Amino acid sequence: MGDIGNIIIADILPIFAIMILGYLGGKLHKFDNDQMQGLNKVVLDIALPAALFLSITKATREMLFSDLPLTLVSLVVVIGMFMLSFFLCWKMFKHNIAEAGVCALIAGSPTIGFLGFAVLDPVFGTGTQTGLVVAIVAIIVNAITIPIGFYLVNKGLNAEAAGKTKLAATGTAAVAGKGTSAAPAPAKKAHNSNLDAVIKSLKQPVVWVPILAVVMVLVGIKFPAELDPCFSLIAKANSGLAVFAAGIALSTVKFSLGKETIWNVFYRNLLTPAIGLALGLVCGIHGVMLQMFVLAIALPPAFSGIIISSRYNIYVREGASTVAVSTLAFAATMPLWIVVTPMIEHLLGA
Repeated sequence: MGDIGNIIIADILPIFAIMILGYLGGKLHKFDNDQMQGLNKVVLDIALPAALFLSITKATREMLFSDLPLTLVSLVVVIGMFMLSFFLCWKMFKHNIAEAGVCALIAGSPTIGFLGFAVLDPVFGTGTQTGLVVAIVAIIVNAITIPIGFYLVNKGLNAEAAGKTKLAATGTAAVAGKGTSAAPAPAKKAHNSNLDAVIKSLKQPVVWVPILAVVMVLVGIKFPAELDPCFSLIAKANSGLAVFAAGIALSTVKFSLGKETIWNVFYRNLLTPAIGLALGLVCGIHGVMLQMFVLAIALPPAFSGIIISSRYNIYVREGASTVAVSTLAFAATMPLWIVVTPMIEHLLGA
């Protein structure tokens, strides 16, 4: 359990320290809204894409196909729980599509890029299996769920904008109807809202950069290690700035420990790894590989979600509260899964 204590002190505690600094900076009015949006833009458009690119290009095509059951189970669990989180937030908690998309980015995605190696290496060692699990889960989170989340946010924002435009047009028509007949408005070219959302998403560096990196991995193009420093310097700023910005965002809203925050934390820290454990056992994943996979998908929420939340001022209260509570809860759920996973595997005779 000494390794667990070291992880809490070295990796979990700094998250809270930086988040508290951001929170105090916001409460003391050291950062106004424009400055906070500037931080979010640096993270979302520059630092995060650089971090995602380096993280994904460290993987190889052989790694992805060396353990096909793990890759397939990771795809099903990560994407499935992401979409389920979106659907439940949309239908159960009555949020709009954009808010539910941000919720899925937070409650449905682990912060594998930031805490993956930091948590798994001290517990399981620095072998190739650790790198394999982190690489597979990171590629799915960074190159699939983030683009899907961005698409959902853009789709929701487009729908909201279209609704406001329609409402304004209806009001104008009503006013015109009371006086002289108004000239008919020029017909607008019909457009596909889904296609618009896809195009807007693909224009974002945080979407097309990880997709490009995955294509490079699948094609077998190796990014030269000598060029890593060109991206790593700004990439290293990603996590710190993201957590700091989350603290500022939290300072602008009332902290929420309501049923939705509690549900999101339960979903991220307990339900998702439980589903992953069950499916992993059914699909024949055993031993250390299963334990690493369960712990990887039990990590706290991905920081990309709260940055997108702050950038578009969507789901900020629930999102920031979920990140804070889930990260704190991970100090308890991490040792829980380390102990429970092999125990359940032994009880089932797997």
